[in-house]
Amino acid sequence: MGTISHEKQNTINKIFGKSQVIIGVIHCPPMPGTPRYSRGDFISSINTAVEDGLAYISGGVDGLIVENHGDIPFLKPDEIGHEVSTGLAIITDRIRQKTDVPIGINVLANAALPALAIAKTAGANFVRVNQWANAYVANEGFVEGAAATALRYRAAIAAENVAIFADAHVKHGAHAIVADRPLSELVRDVEFFDADAVICTGQRTGDAATVEEITAMRQATSLPLLVGSGTTLDNIGTILPLLDGVIIASALKKGGRWWNAVDRDRVAAFMDKVNGIRSA
Repeated sequence: MGTISHEKQNTINKIFGKSQVIIGVIHCPPMPGTPRYSRGDFISSINTAVEDGLAYISGGVDGLIVENHGDIPFLKPDEIGHEVSTGLAIITDRIRQKTDVPIGINVLANAALPALAIAKTAGANFVRVNQWANAYVANEGFVEGAAATALRYRAAIAAENVAIFADAHVKHGAHAIVADRPLSELVRDVEFFDADAVICTGQRTGDAATVEEITAMRQATSLPLLVGSGTTLDNIGTILPLLDGVIIASALKKGGRWWNAVDRDRVAAFMDKVNGIRSA
């Protein structure tokens, strides 16, 4: 593979101090102003998110992502209210006070600027951006890549230490309207637009990326590669050796459902297997 961007230090090693990391996703309860918000005391929502974070950590995960997954259906970035950013910032700060593991922010859908603002103010280490380069047709409609605006905003708020984890061929969308560019080129675009790590996903939440997709992305980029959906106790042994990390949620929730609380026993069993793979 030819050089398509300037060389970078491996972001996963820099943030976590190791590779093959496991990052648990905190699917926050609905934020105020969203359709599923119960209009109750938001303090209970904060406590729920913090409890999930502590459950992940007690099982031995290496990091966390705070995400507004309860805000279904998601708005486009420019339509997201300040109450969402404020709620996520408070939750992130509360979790930060209770742990020293690296934390990332993902504001759905594709809200890179709010994510960077939250990371800067709450002390998070990275953001996940689902459409960094190019554009795609998503559940929310036509969504454009955020790289150009987000990198300028990151510089403006002096948040260059916040890393960008960017999906390539992200789930829940159609990426090739005219079908004229292969997956490898979409991955190269993410690297060319100065992301720090690339994320491979399946077609929807909880859907696994295939070994073929992982291999194709690995061959297309020199950046660290993570899988962002569909990892389970059954497939982790196959995919982890191919990766720098895994982002996981559904398989570590009670009943394997993303909307349930984190299951400490599932986390412990999963991390026990991960540690066996790492030491092999």
